[in-house]
Amino acid sequence: MSPAVTATLVGGPTVLLEYAGLRLLTDPTFDPPGAVGNLTKLAGPAVSRDDVGHVDVVLLSHDEHEDNLDVSGRAMLDDVRHVLTTPAGGERLGRAQGMKRWDQAIIPDSGTDVTITAVPARHGPSVIKHLTGQVTGFVLEAEGWPTVYISGDNSSVKKATRVAERFPDVAIAIVFAGGAKVERLGEMLLTADAERTARIGALWPQAALVPVHIDDWAHFEQPRADLAAWFDDAGAADRLTMIERGERRELG
Repeated sequence: MSPAVTATLVGGPTVLLEYAGLRLLTDPTFDPPGAVGNLTKLAGPAVSRDDVGHVDVVLLSHDEHEDNLDVSGRAMLDDVRHVLTTPAGGERLGRAQGMKRWDQAIIPDSGTDVTITAVPARHGPSVIKHLTGQVTGFVLEAEGWPTVYISGDNSSVKKATRVAERFPDVAIAIVFAGGAKVERLGEMLLTADAERTARIGALWPQAALVPVHIDDWAHFEQPRADLAAWFDDAGAADRLTMIERGERRELG
């Protein structure tokens, strides 16, 4: 049996993963609630930056939107040895490693090599990619450990399908869901809604399907309760592995 991956939901898209001896953090957001540009943050982190403690790797789906990298999140990047993100993000952030799709980074710090692959993602329909910018997902692999997919701010089932073609053995699928929309773009989905989350989960029927980025922001069309209700109405509630804000949970 593979060892369990441990996940702690800090809030929003920010998840601390303990994997093969590494501590990896997705999209760091630690600012308090309030207006942030054109967005509104409804709640602060359930776990403070200090309580998160040491982080070996930041997996940053993109750096351009405050609900994925805020002021406090930017400040912590200097404390982290490995920051992985998009090619454009790597240029903007300076010390981050920009990764094109299918690029791999091998992290040997834990004594067990962890291979991190940048995988395709699209932040909304292709007609607005010049507005939403580059975004990436990630896949984690290590000998003897479950394979983990992290979608990033992806709204495309087609992009996730390409990931599944290369990584059919994903055991944990962490999907940024919530059905994010913003007023200036009308009904265009910027992240997966419940229906797309279900379709992405179906690519790996045996995987734990873990929705995140479903809390803390006003621009989600389907926040936590609505997403869970959709799965319940579809008779698929048992398909979800829900992590509460601040909860530390074993996966896989």
